[in-house]
Amino acid sequence: MELNFDLKAKVEEAVKKLQNDPALLKRFESDPVKAIESLFDVDLPDEQLKPLVTAIQTKLAASDLGDKLKDLKKLF
Repeated sequence: MELNFDLKAKVEEAVKKLQNDPALLKRFESDPVKAIESLFDVDLPDEQLKPLVTAIQTKLAASDLGDKLKDLKKLF
């Protein structure tokens, strides 16, 4: 993975893979930087991966919230 990658595309790719792999998601939750390094087969300084990790965490949280809202709508 180059440093001049499309952040949005990488976030989408990572979120999809994390949502489909519970073991990888658990690893991401415990050590997000190492999980991303293994997911994309890179070894970069943590500071360079932190923006990607933050974006992925945000997207996962938004997705989880969306799922919960759908469940809530079923009650009404």
